[in-house]
Amino acid sequence: MPINVPNNLPAIVELKNENIFIMEEERAEKQDIRPLRIALLNLMPVKIVTETDLIRTLSNTSLQLELDLFYMDEHESKNTPREHLQVFYKTFDQIRHKKYDGLIITGAPVELLEFEEVDYWKSLCEVLEWSKTNVTSTLHICWGAQAGLFYHYGIQKYPLKKKAFGVFDHNITDPKVPLVRGFDDIFPAPHSRHTENHLNDLQNHPDLFVLAYSDKVGSNIVVSKDGRQIFISGHLEYNPLTLKNEYDRDVSRGLAIEVPENYFPDNNPKNQPVIRWRAHANLLFSNWLNYYVYQETPYDWK
Repeated sequence: MPINVPNNLPAIVELKNENIFIMEEERAEKQDIRPLRIALLNLMPVKIVTETDLIRTLSNTSLQLELDLFYMDEHESKNTPREHLQVFYKTFDQIRHKKYDGLIITGAPVELLEFEEVDYWKSLCEVLEWSKTNVTSTLHICWGAQAGLFYHYGIQKYPLKKKAFGVFDHNITDPKVPLVRGFDDIFPAPHSRHTENHLNDLQNHPDLFVLAYSDKVGSNIVVSKDGRQIFISGHLEYNPLTLKNEYDRDVSRGLAIEVPENYFPDNNPKNQPVIRWRAHANLLFSNWLNYYVYQETPYDWK
């Protein structure tokens, strides 16, 4: 899929080396086509890695996308250069007047805080409310999913006794739902989180449907009954080395961290990890773009 991204975005070089077709703004402007307009709210500290991972995963469809990156400007990012944000990102105030076919809200390393303690919580609530009228379908990831479930449906998050860290198998509850069309009955997905939503709370909510869950780490895919809100507790967008980098980082800091489960061959961190979730990641994002965005969004938002 041709993804229209800002000129000179660092992700372009890496993704082109992976033979992924990326279209820069200058070329896209010459095409007479109505691309899907996707906004990406990137809440992760190392934004360049996250934007690269998500652009890679969005690339596996024939639909053309136009991507706007934005961030919460009241939060000072310590791991992404200010120059990168100024060149490639917008603030919410700069895009709030626009309509988008899809919105992606990433996770953030703030899950042990109460929602109201997060320094950009008020602004995030504005984004979540705005998405009800300005976005066709929103995809929430990890903490972004917990925040969305809390804001829209009052679903609480709870601390885990032990971090959910590794690659876990998940069961599909209804393979006829378009979001998981083509999925195997059981599929693997990475997780890296300290909190969870209780499965019973999700199953008992009349406006939500648990589409995929793990016997070990709980829910993974939850969909609102109208399909406009999708919540993913895991990280299908992760690249092969993300869990390894997280593990190595915590080890170097002297933190108590267990080896990520079902990730390194023989559970040995010296072995090269094997990726088993790429196909389902591509399916998830292409199904979302096709069935929940492209098939549902108006041609002319006006």
